[in-house]
Amino acid sequence: MVGHVGTTVLMASRDHSRLDEDDVRVRPSRGKSRPRSKDRPAHSSAETAMVVAVDRGRWTCVIGTGENERVVTAMRAREMGRKGVVVGDRVELVGDLTGSPDALARIIRLIPRTTALRRTADDTDPVERVVVANADQLAVVAALADPAPQTRLVDRALVAAYDAGIEPLLILTKADLADPRPIIDHYAALDVPIVVRQRGDALDELRERLQGRTTVLLGASGVGKSTLVNALVPTADRATGTVNAVTGRGRHTSTSAVALELANGGWVIDTPGIRSFGIAHVETSRLVHAFSDLEAAAAQCPRGCTHEPPHCSLDHWVDEGGSSAERVESLRRLLRSRL
Repeated sequence: MVGHVGTTVLMASRDHSRLDEDDVRVRPSRGKSRPRSKDRPAHSSAETAMVVAVDRGRWTCVIGTGENERVVTAMRAREMGRKGVVVGDRVELVGDLTGSPDALARIIRLIPRTTALRRTADDTDPVERVVVANADQLAVVAALADPAPQTRLVDRALVAAYDAGIEPLLILTKADLADPRPIIDHYAALDVPIVVRQRGDALDELRERLQGRTTVLLGASGVGKSTLVNALVPTADRATGTVNAVTGRGRHTSTSAVALELANGGWVIDTPGIRSFGIAHVETSRLVHAFSDLEAAAAQCPRGCTHEPPHCSLDHWVDEGGSSAERVESLRRLLRSRL
């Protein structure tokens, strides 16, 4: 029979007088097992790395710079729990950090993020997810034609940038197919830097905007985002696509985000083409906060103000010369893009 009170009895008879040490195996009870220590390894040998790609539970990380640079594949250590790690994150690694084939390191710590670009699946989904971490510039790429410019999508991306504290940059492509002036005028009041490009243009102006920075490239499929990346980083070999003649939409080519190092310093993070950008997580107050010249006036609005006329204090601010009507309308347009 088998007993369950601290011992296992290996015999068929119930006569305990016939037991000896070979018939009984002492098993410690659950409550008397060795207590688990709260101390965790110090990992004094851990090295800091940047996550440059994520693929099916494996993170590609870069350690060091220049001649000392190593590309290491890592997995998430158990002590990390379910904490998300995304492209752009700075992490600490232990294990095999040589970068040799088949080597595998462990991510044991996530360094606090300086910024986090977030989005939701749609405007009704309260769950936000981090797209990229630690970027200091968001370059929104929009085509002037083929496909037609999607200003609502651009507006939403700008909202996400302002909310995250990331400086925006607007890149207008295919200027050989359409006049960029209407789009430039549309965003003039926001003071967003704009780079206009057409086929065959030199990259000098764009390289200057990207130098020494970590820049996320965001845009719809077919706008020429991956073409730009391949021009900036010739070894990137990012797939490029065409625009569907029926729907006018680009075909998805890039399927995951990847960070690529620029020759003149800095990083560019290419992201998959998007067709929607949910910003349900962005609160009105946080967006208004990004407009420092309008924030004080907006604070005088009645409680629950949607910042639409006729009872919005922003209109009085314009009348008093505190700001331009175009600037206020730009803010209102961004606020409407959340609806």
